[in-house]
Parts: sequence; structure tokens; C-alpha cells
Amino acid sequence: MNVRRTSPCLQLAGLLVVVLELAACSSVSQHVASSASFQIVRLEPRFDKLVPSDAKLEKIAEGFTWVEGPVWNREGRYLLFSDIPKNSVFKWKEGEGVSLFLNFSGYTGSASFEGQEPGSNGLTFDAAGRLVLCAHGDRRIARLEPDGRKITLADRYEGKRINSPNDLVFKSNGDLYFTDPPFGLPKNFNDPRKELPYQGVYRLSTDGTVTLLIKDIKAPNGIAFSPDERTLYVSDVDPRRAAWLAYDVKDDGTVTNGRVFFDATRWRKDPFFGPDGMKIDRQGNLFGARPGGISVFAPDGTHLGSIETGLPTSNMAWGEGGSVLYITGGSAIYRIRLSTKGVGF
Repeated sequence: MNVRRTSPCLQLAGLLVVVLELAACSSVSQHVASSASFQIVRLEPRFDKLVPSDAKLEKIAEGFTWVEGPVWNREGRYLLFSDIPKNSVFKWKEGEGVSLFLNFSGYTGSASFEGQEPGSNGLTFDAAGRLVLCAHGDRRIARLEPDGRKITLADRYEGKRINSPNDLVFKSNGDLYFTDPPFGLPKNFNDPRKELPYQGVYRLSTDGTVTLLIKDIKAPNGIAFSPDERTLYVSDVDPRRAAWLAYDVKDDGTVTNGRVFFDATRWRKDPFFGPDGMKIDRQGNLFGARPGGISVFAPDGTHLGSIETGLPTSNMAWGEGGSVLYITGGSAIYRIRLSTKGVGF
């Protein structure tokens, strides 16, 4: 509807559990979300060039626990996404459905994980096509090698363990920027294993150096660059200041002039659910996930409109030819075909 308004044994056991759970997950063919929960809200004429009048939200896979971090593999033409509580990365491909891609995606320890979010969160590919993961339980940025090994790219800052990386984005020069809230720690902000007094936004340079860029955000979450990489966007789910934030990127890759890009208080849900993952299109419009859907903003901060999913929407990824937006919504995966294309396509 359109609305216009102004140990090996332990690992084997874990794998068996995931395989059994996978049997409960299903691929859904062209299932359109109910009209009661799906709306396109058009606030500005510019929005009409982004979202077609006949746009439909399709459910393509369901039966998960809490999905996050979707990323599209262009060469293989498939989608990867994390199921954080299941500690797994799943794969969806048109005509083939869902399969287990990676077990123990975020926690590889031998002891039982005490918290609820052991798995990977944000996912991306590096320039060589290798999967890079925000590993909650292992508290690190990890990379999956072609031989199946996972290596640590970053797990400390100034000798102290980072919290639990949440989302990440590569700059065109190969530097990796990531957010580090404590949501993967069993007791979150009050976890005794937390070694840093802040929740940072970091840069991992190509030489392996980790640089703290921002430390005054209560709960940094999603992260993305503008097409020209002169602006870095970060979402904050702080109950006192739920917002999408913007920072100017200096020539040396550090950031300055932090400011509220758009206030998200109206969409915040307790305790820490608010503005989440985000993606940018070729024109620099920001598509921001949040409770209930996706808000779309022009580069000047104007709220152009919304894709109201009626779902606990956590993240999204551009896929196929760049005009299909894949959406992680609670326990299921959705997609919507748009008139715009994602940055990089």
C-alpha cells in the first residue's frame, strides 16, 4: 500500500543442532508481505524516483532467530546473512533456497557462551572477495580464508580487548571502519569482561593499525560512507539520543564535526533498539533500518519517505544488479525492488 503524506565433540554437537534447525528454515517463493504491515510512505517528490509505485515486499526465507548483517556476493549471485543467536552464517540463492554457509561464525570457544548473541553480526567482502565478519562472541574482526580458516584482523586497541564489533564498511583505499558496542557481551554495558571504558568507532588500516576515531557515542551501531567518502554515517541507539549521526572525513581518514543527521527518537524501542544498519544509494540517499521499517533521507537530511515493513528491521544490503534491497527483519529475509541503485553498482 502507498500512503502519501506531507572442543571437536562440542563443535560436532553444535553443527548437528544447526543442521536440525536449518531443516526448520524455509525458502519462500514470491511471498508478498501482508498489506496490513507493509506501506510505502511518500513525503517528498524525490522519493518517487527511488521507490516505484508498485513496489512490493517479498519474504524469501524464514524460520531464523535474529538475522543481521546481509551482504550480496556478486560473483556467486547469492546473499549471506548472520543468525546471531544460532552462531551461524546462512546462504540464500535464487532457485536453491537456504543453506548453512558457516557454523561458529562469531564464537569459536570450547566453553558454552553465556550470553544470547554469540554469532557474527555485520558481514562484508574485501577487495579480494574474502568474507570479513564482526564476530560477537570472539570479540574480533575476523576474515574467512579460502581454505576455511578464520584469521583475526583486529581484537584489541592499545592492548585491551575491544567489546563486540557490530557493523563494518570498507573505504575504497582498503581501510576498514567498524563500530564496537557491547551488545555481544553477556551483560552488555555492565559486563565485567569489558576492558574499554567506551564504545568506539575504529579504523583498521591496511597496515594493521587500529585507530580510535570516535568514543563519545553511547551505542554505535550501523556505519556507512557517502558515495564520495567525505561523510561517515554512524547510527546511535542510545535511549537518550537515538539518531543517525554524520561526520566529516578528513584527508587522513580520521573524522571531525560530528553532528545529528536525523533524530530517531520517534522510532526507538526499549532497551537498545533504534536506528540500526544502513546503506547508501548512488545519489547519496541514506536508507536506514529501524524498528518497523526503513527511513530514507536525502544527503541534505530531508526525510524523503519510508518503507514501513511492520518488522523489527535490523539491516539491509544492495543485491542483484544493485536495485534490489535485501532486508533482515527479525526471523526472516525480505527483498524489495527499487528504482535506484546502491553505491558501488
